[in-house]
Amino acid sequence: MSLKKVAVIGAGNVGSEVANQLVSKELADVVLIDKLGDFAGGKALDILTSASLKNSSSNIVGGDDYSLIENSDIVIITAGLARKPGMSREELVEANGNIIAEIVKNVKKLCPDAIIIMVTNPLDVMTYLAYKISGFKPEKVIGMAGVLDTARFKAFIAEELGVFAKDINAMVLGGHGDEMVPLIETTTVSGIPLKQLADDKTIERLVERTRKGGAEIVGLLKTGSAYYAPAISAVETAEAILKDRKSILPASVFVDGQYGAKNIYLGVPAILGANGVEKVIEFDISQQERELLQNSAQAVKNTIEKLEEAMGITQ
Repeated sequence: MSLKKVAVIGAGNVGSEVANQLVSKELADVVLIDKLGDFAGGKALDILTSASLKNSSSNIVGGDDYSLIENSDIVIITAGLARKPGMSREELVEANGNIIAEIVKNVKKLCPDAIIIMVTNPLDVMTYLAYKISGFKPEKVIGMAGVLDTARFKAFIAEELGVFAKDINAMVLGGHGDEMVPLIETTTVSGIPLKQLADDKTIERLVERTRKGGAEIVGLLKTGSAYYAPAISAVETAEAILKDRKSILPASVFVDGQYGAKNIYLGVPAILGANGVEKVIEFDISQQERELLQNSAQAVKNTIEKLEEAMGITQ
């Protein structure tokens, strides 16, 4: 069986779990790259030896040699500094900007036809940076965050109401930060509007918990950040592309006027398939939600402008 090739850059908790999930689901042959080559090699070997127990024929190798990523179909970037307690995603911007720029230069050189999926925070800004540095078409550069934010929102609703998360239909849009916008008006549980199952105060608390979900995990872990949910969210995004599913997923994609935002990356619904972002879906949301989404877009734009100034990037 011929499998696609996926490169995962960064062999930390998120990257190694992404690689593990890709192999476990037999979605692709995997290359795991990290500046600590032996560390990446050891992770890859451990995952490889587990593959037979999962009836997977996927192959995986690891190291620090970027030539291994040559001709990859998808590159998933997880490398960078993780948040520490009390640190916002936006505070990571300068620390991770140079790391991502160097990685993307290698991607551009070695796999110019690849689709990039960004996981590194601050996600929307790093996705925009990858787009600018790579020179790839915008539909070939995607940020993972909306799938993760939506999963957290659904999990918190399910926990609050005592229901099965799979029965919840919800979507979280906007930047992957404290200004993200869970869409309340269209959230349902087995077709029943959330507003009929929870009062305004409860919904407000669920929204706030979703916005702070990553920080809640960072605070509990003390020395790390979330990785199981981010990893499977990245894999779900990659699977939609690898299997050409035409899935409508909330993803950080390039917007050019949709939802009142322009020339930035922002979490909105998009059809993902073999070509990457095949269509951005713009649908009616409430006026309040539209205003919140535009506020979120402005926060992303402000951070992008700071990054461009710091790194000398021109529009």
